[in-house]
Amino acid sequence: MSKDAIVSQELANKFATEKETPYTRWVRDEGLEIISGHWVPDLRTVDLKPWPRRGGSGVFINHDASRTSNDCYVCEIPPGGELTVQRQLCEEMILVLDGQGSTTVWNDAGARVTFEWKAGSLFAIPLNTRYQHFNGSGQNPARYVAVTNLPPVLNLFEDVDFVFNTSHDFPSRFNGEPDYFSNEGVQKGLLLETNFVADAVNLPLIEAKERGAGGGHIRFSMAKGSMNSHISQFPIGTYKKAHRHGPGAHVIILSGEGFSLMWPEGEEPRRYEWRAGAMIVPPNMWYHQHFNTGSTPARYLAFKHETVSVRNAQGVPKAWISQRIGGDQIDYADESHEVRDMFAKALAEHGLQPAMDTAYESELADLPPKPDQAATPNA
Repeated sequence: MSKDAIVSQELANKFATEKETPYTRWVRDEGLEIISGHWVPDLRTVDLKPWPRRGGSGVFINHDASRTSNDCYVCEIPPGGELTVQRQLCEEMILVLDGQGSTTVWNDAGARVTFEWKAGSLFAIPLNTRYQHFNGSGQNPARYVAVTNLPPVLNLFEDVDFVFNTSHDFPSRFNGEPDYFSNEGVQKGLLLETNFVADAVNLPLIEAKERGAGGGHIRFSMAKGSMNSHISQFPIGTYKKAHRHGPGAHVIILSGEGFSLMWPEGEEPRRYEWRAGAMIVPPNMWYHQHFNTGSTPARYLAFKHETVSVRNAQGVPKAWISQRIGGDQIDYADESHEVRDMFAKALAEHGLQPAMDTAYESELADLPPKPDQAATPNA
């Protein structure tokens, strides 16, 4: 099978005019680039370019497949500086990478709320509100990474002025509530409804054995938006079950070190090393699997659009369901033996040993029977 389904240039030329979109033209007109790889070693050091619209510096990071559902960008605020006032008819979720500062949000009715943030803070910008970010340090820049659903919005309207300059309040999304960005929320199962998390790196999680390895998990609904995100953590000497889903997940490593495997069905896995600050972007329906090879628990944040979640009739993401019953998660019992050998070797380089026996054993209690003709996707 040809990797990435690359075809002849002759055939590619026939579709060349369809590859560019209003969104990609807008990024180009902003004077910025799109990093389209599957992996960024460190978001905190990735090169940026001046971004006049924002009054800071930035770069976009999104795989080709994610540009139809959502996007990702990194932005930096200069020391003692502030970004220009923005508003947009799209949703936005933000993780602060470095620095400290504050953000003011207001609507056309005049309601105004200001809150402070630091490295590790997570929050969302309410739809079409005006907002402005301020760097609280006079010596060091502040940097954040954000994911928005701008691509489908801009591609739909194809009008930059309309998307960024329309005056309309959505009071059901934001009405100037004084505690809108308080560090509180309502927990509903795995889902936390909130608009601000002060410290995503140390936020308590909920047990999620379905993903394997005794890990913790929490999902977010922020600013009453359609986009979503989640945090997962897994212990020392463990790894998550392989799974796949739709495009647009931007997986940001919050703590720990290890590696991820990613592969399209029928091909060999590709390995990507990571530590805090790295980002993995799995393409559409590529299997991916995360491994903790460090001496501390590993934690990551996934920013994504709801379209990433292919769900069953009960509303459960198929990435949480065994392939043995039609889901998109590979059980430990069905993974390639090479996976375990690779993991053990990587741990040995750090003087560690796998701690997976309990996970392998506990899986067997609820493991669905394997269909007689089922194939092992990565065997």
